[in-house]
Amino acid sequence: MYLSRFLSIHALWVTVSSVMQPYPLVWGHYDVCKTQIYTEEGKVWDYMACQPESTDMTKYLKVKLDPPDITCGDPPETFCAMGNPYMCNNECDASTPELAHPPELMFDFEGRHPSTFWQSATWKEYPKPLQVNITLSWSKTIELTDNIVITFESGRPDQMILEKSLDYGRTWQPYQYYATDCLDAFHMDPKSVKDLSQHTVLEIICTEEYSTGYSTNSKIIHFEIKDRFAFFAGPRLRNMASLYGQLDTTKKLRDFFTVTDLRIRLLRPAVGEIFVDELHLARYFYAISDIKVRGRCKCNLHATVCVYDNSKLTCECEHNTTGPDCGKCKKNYQGRPWSPGSYLPIPKGTANTCIPSISSIGNCECFGHSNRCSYIDLLNTVICVSCKHNTRGQHCELCRLGYFRNASAQLDDENVCIECYCNPLGSIHDRCNGSGFCECKTGTTGPKCDECLPGNSWHYGCQPNVCDNELLHCQNGGTCHNNVRCLCPAAYTGILCEKLRCEEAGSCGPDSGQGPPAHSKPALLLLSALLGAANPLVF
Repeated sequence: MYLSRFLSIHALWVTVSSVMQPYPLVWGHYDVCKTQIYTEEGKVWDYMACQPESTDMTKYLKVKLDPPDITCGDPPETFCAMGNPYMCNNECDASTPELAHPPELMFDFEGRHPSTFWQSATWKEYPKPLQVNITLSWSKTIELTDNIVITFESGRPDQMILEKSLDYGRTWQPYQYYATDCLDAFHMDPKSVKDLSQHTVLEIICTEEYSTGYSTNSKIIHFEIKDRFAFFAGPRLRNMASLYGQLDTTKKLRDFFTVTDLRIRLLRPAVGEIFVDELHLARYFYAISDIKVRGRCKCNLHATVCVYDNSKLTCECEHNTTGPDCGKCKKNYQGRPWSPGSYLPIPKGTANTCIPSISSIGNCECFGHSNRCSYIDLLNTVICVSCKHNTRGQHCELCRLGYFRNASAQLDDENVCIECYCNPLGSIHDRCNGSGFCECKTGTTGPKCDECLPGNSWHYGCQPNVCDNELLHCQNGGTCHNNVRCLCPAAYTGILCEKLRCEEAGSCGPDSGQGPPAHSKPALLLLSALLGAANPLVF
C-alpha cells in the first residue's frame, strides 16, 4: 500500500514539474567526452560528442564604444530625471565615482540593488544624430544558447540594430532591427518571431514589439534565441533530437547562432513624441543597466572545458584535436581528415575522433619517397602524402607527369623517375611514355621530338620544305634559303620566283623587256600539290 502511494506521489510530482518547467535546465547533456567501458578485450575508451556548459558570457567580453568619448561626465553635465523629463537637475560626472556611469556598469553583476548603469552624453548637439555603437568582443567563437536581453535604464531607443560578426569584427551582418516605426526607419514591414517558421527562421526582421503597444513603458529588449529553437524542438524544447539534427545538417542554421562579436547600434534615442523638444534636450540620451548573453565556447563538440586565461578563452580539446576551437587534428593524429563532432545519435552523439597517422604507427609504405600518410574516409584507404623524388600515386609508385620510370632503378631509388625532356617546339606536350618517348607534332620525329622527317626542316619546330635542290627548285635564277623560302632576282617574285613583278603592278607589255617564263607553270603545280597536304605556312 505504501509503495503504491509513493509511486502515485512520484508520478504526480513528475507531471507537475514538467508543467512548471517551461524549458529544460540544460539543453543537451554532452558533458562527458569519453568514458571507460568493459569489452571482451578488456577496458577501452568509449568516445562521445561533448561541449562546455552554457554560462553567462558577459564575464569574458571586452566593450568598445564608438565614438569613444560618448559616455557622459567628461565634462560634467546635467540630465533630466527618468520619470520626470522636466526635472533636469541630475548630474553625470566622470571624476566622481558616485556620479559616474562608465561602460562597465552596463553589466549588472551585483544585481538590481544598487541600480547601476552606463549612460551616454545627452542630445545637446541636436539636430545632429545621437548615435552610438556598442561592440561586445570575445576574441573567441561562441554559440548562443539563450535570449540576448538588453535592459535600458532610459527609455528604449526609437531605432536600434543588433548586429553580429563571425570573423572577429572584420565584417558585420544584421541580427534584428528594432523601431517604433519599421517602415519609416528601415523600409521594412514590422514582424515578430511568432510570424516566422522553420523555413524562415533565418529571416532578418524588424520588430516594433518592444517599442509600441502595451509594453511601451517596459525597459527590456530581447533577441529571441529560444523561440527560434522552438520551431524545431517544440514550444517547451522537449524534442531536442530534432533541433540537434537540424544543427548538424544545416550549417547556415548553426552559424546563425554562432558569433565572435555582437554590436548594438543605437540610432535614435527614445523621444516619445512626434517632435523633439528642443528646449529640453537633456531629456534625450541612452542608458543601459544590464546586458545578458548566455552561450558556450564553440569547441566543435570536442571539449567540455573552456579556460579563461590571460583575458582569452580557449577550449581544452579532447579526441586528439587542437586549436582555439578544437578545429584540427593534433600532430601524428592525422590518419583521417578532421571533422567536428555530431550531436547524433541521441544521447551520446558521435565523437569523430582524430586517429593516429599511419606513419606514426610504422605502416606507411611509400618506398622511401614520403614519411607521411593520410586516411581517406570516403575511399576507406590510406595514401602517401607529399611524395618526393618526382613520384606520385597511392604508394609513391608512379612517376609525375613529365617524368618516366628508370628501368634500371629499384622503386625505392631516389632516381627512379627520369625527366622526359621533350622538346617543347617539337612535342605535343611535356609528357612521355614509359620508355621515355615523347609524342611528336606532325613532321617531327626522334625520342625527344627534336628531329625532322624528310621533306621538313627545323625552323622553330619542324616545318614543311618550301624549296629544296631535288623536287622544289627555285625558278628564274632564284636560290633556296634554308628550305623555307626562295631568294628571287629583282624582276621576279612568288614562292618559287615564278611570277614577274610587273604582273603584280599590271605594267607588263611588249616594251617592258619581260615575258612570262615558259617553265614556271609545271613547277608551281608541283609546289601546290606538295603544300596541299601540309599545314599552311605563314611568313
